[in-house]
Amino acid sequence: MSLSRTWICWTLLGLCASLSVSAQNRTRDQEVTLDQIHGDGTQGDSEAEPGAHLFRCNKAAWRVPGQYLVMLHQGTYKHHVQRSIRRLRAKASRMGNPLQILQTFSGALHGFLVKMNSDVLHLALKLPHVHYIEEDSSVFAQTAPWNLQRLMQPHGGTSENGSYRPPNDGQMVEVYLMDGSVQSSHREVQGRVRITDFNNIPEEDGVRVHRQANQCDSHGTHIAGVISGKDSGVAQGARVNLVRVLNCQGKGTVSGALAGMEYIRAALLDHPADAVVVLLPFTGSFSHSLNAACRDLVAIGAVVIAAAGNYRDDACLYSPASEPKVITVGAVNAANQLMSQGAGGTNFGRCVDLFAPGDDIVSASSDCSTCFTTRSGTSQAAAHAAGKHISTVLHVMLHYSIRNTIDLLSLSDIHRLTTPNLVAAMPPNNSTNGELLCRSVWSERSGFGRTDRAISRCHCREEMMGCRGYAPNGVHVGEMNGGQMECVAYNGPGSNGMYAVAHCCMVNGLRCLVHASSEPGQDAECVSPQHHLTGCTSWSNAEVLSNSRPHLGNGKRCVVKGGVTSHAVCCYAPEMECQVLENTSADKHQVEVSCPSGWTLTDCSAISEGSALLGLAAEGNSCHVTDTSGTEGAGVIAVCCRTKSSQQVAAAPQ
Repeated sequence: MSLSRTWICWTLLGLCASLSVSAQNRTRDQEVTLDQIHGDGTQGDSEAEPGAHLFRCNKAAWRVPGQYLVMLHQGTYKHHVQRSIRRLRAKASRMGNPLQILQTFSGALHGFLVKMNSDVLHLALKLPHVHYIEEDSSVFAQTAPWNLQRLMQPHGGTSENGSYRPPNDGQMVEVYLMDGSVQSSHREVQGRVRITDFNNIPEEDGVRVHRQANQCDSHGTHIAGVISGKDSGVAQGARVNLVRVLNCQGKGTVSGALAGMEYIRAALLDHPADAVVVLLPFTGSFSHSLNAACRDLVAIGAVVIAAAGNYRDDACLYSPASEPKVITVGAVNAANQLMSQGAGGTNFGRCVDLFAPGDDIVSASSDCSTCFTTRSGTSQAAAHAAGKHISTVLHVMLHYSIRNTIDLLSLSDIHRLTTPNLVAAMPPNNSTNGELLCRSVWSERSGFGRTDRAISRCHCREEMMGCRGYAPNGVHVGEMNGGQMECVAYNGPGSNGMYAVAHCCMVNGLRCLVHASSEPGQDAECVSPQHHLTGCTSWSNAEVLSNSRPHLGNGKRCVVKGGVTSHAVCCYAPEMECQVLENTSADKHQVEVSCPSGWTLTDCSAISEGSALLGLAAEGNSCHVTDTSGTEGAGVIAVCCRTKSSQQVAAAPQ
C-alpha cells in the first residue's frame, strides 16, 4: 500500500467525524428488540423454512409505520423474490388485506420492501426462503466537516503561510457520497461532483415544509466541499458521485439507503475503479439489512466509512456504525475532547474505530455560489488509494493516529476501556513500509451463565497474533484461541460476563497458526524455528483457572498448571522478531509492563504465585495486572514484536 496516497483516508475520516452532531432527542431502547412471531394455527407452506424472525427497530420513534423489508436467505435468486411476492399477495388478498410492493432487491441482498397491515406479518414469515423481516426505519444526516491543518499534525504538511498542502490531490479516488442535494454550481465543487440519476428519498415531514433550494442543498454541498472543494477540500482531485438518499430535512430510510447501495454496487461491478470510498454521513437505528449491505460493498473492494452517530451513546446500537467491516469515526473538538453539542454528542464504545476533529469546519455554503459556512458534527469521510482492502486502510490509519489525548473520564468504566483513544493524523513523509500493524478487536459481552462465551474475529486479511479474555468485575478467567482463529472467552466462576479481545495484525507475509498442548497440564509450544510465539491462551473446567503464559527461559513455549489446556499462537513473517518482557512485584497491587517504541504488544499475561485470579487489561502498547486478592502479589508478562524495518525508527528492548 502506498503511504503517499493513504492521506486521503485521514482527510475524509475527519469529515466523517464532523458529520454527526445534529442533536435530535429520540426514545432510546437499550438494545435491539428481536421478536419471533409464531403461527396462528394456519397451515404454513410445506417448503417453508422455520426460524424466520421479525426484527423491530430499536428506536420506536424512528419506525416507518406499516413498511417492512422482507429478506430471503443467502443463495436465493431473483425468481425466488418474485415467487415470494406472488404468494404473499395471494395470501393477503384472501384475508382481505391488500398490500403494496414498493421495491425489490436483487444485488447483495435478495428481498423486497412491502407496505402492508401488521396482520399479514405472520403470513410473510411463513413464506419459503424468508430469512427475516425488518421494520423499515429512518436514517438522519449527521452534520459536517473538519480542520485541514489539524489533519496534517503532528507530522507537518502545511506551507509557511499555513495553507493546506497534502501529499497529493487524490486523483485516483472514486468517492460515492450518499447524501441529499448538492449545489453543483458552487465555485468550490463546480465540475468536481457528478449528480447521479439515483434518487430514493421520503417525503418531508409536515404539510407546510418550506423547501428553499439552499436548505435542501446545505448538508450535501458542505460535505462535497470538504471532500473535493477547490479551497476547502481535503482530496481536491477526488471524483465525487452523489447518490441521493436524504431529503431536504436530512432524513432518509433504511430501504432507501439499501437501494442506494445496490445502485453503487452495480456501478462498481460495471465499471471497476482502482480505489473506491463510500461515504455514509447518516445514522439510523440498528439494522441487520443495512449492515449486510455494507459488508457486501467491502467484499467487492470499497472502503466504507460511516459516522459514529451524534447521540452520546454506544455506537453499537446504530447502523451503519455498528458494522465491523465499516470504518466508524467519532468526533473530537479542537482540544481533543469528545464532541458535545446541545443534548447530543459523539457516540463511543467498541464499535468506534477512531476519532477525528469535527468542530467549526469551514466549507461551501449553499446560501450562494461563493458562500462559505462552518458546521460541526461527527460522521463521514474517507478516501483512500492503492490499498484495495479495508483492513489495510484501517490499520495504517490506526498506526499513525495520535494516542491517549482524549479525556474519556465521562464514560462508564467499560466504555472507557473499549473506546479507542485515537485521533486521526497524517503519516509522516518519511514513514516506512513493512511495519507490523496491529489493533485490538473487542467482542460483545457474553452472558452470565457458566457456559456462555464471547467471540472476537479478525478481518479476513488480518492474522490473529494474540487473544485474551476480560471480565469487567476484574476477575480474569480463561480464554481459548480455536482452530478457526477465533478468540473465544468463556464466562467462569465469579465472573459476570466476559469480553474476548483479539490482537489482529498485518504485515507482508504474516501467517499465524495455533498449537494446542497434547493434553491438559502440558505446555504448548511453537515447533518450527521460523515461527515466533506471539500469544498464549488457556481454558479449563476447573473452579480456579490458571493463565497460560510465555516461558521466560524459552520464548516459544506456553506454561500452564495442571488441568489446563494451553494454546500457543505461533506466527511467521519475514524479518519479524519477538521478545518476552516481564515485571513482577510481591507488594504492589498493580504492576505494568510496556513495549518500547517501535515494538507492538501482541500478548498480555498475568502471573500469580498463589491461586488468586487476577484482573488483566491492555491499553495501547502496555498491559497491567491487578492482584484482586491483595495478598499474593502480582506480575505481568508481555510479548512484543516488530519487523526489521522498524529498527530504523525505534530502539530494541533492553
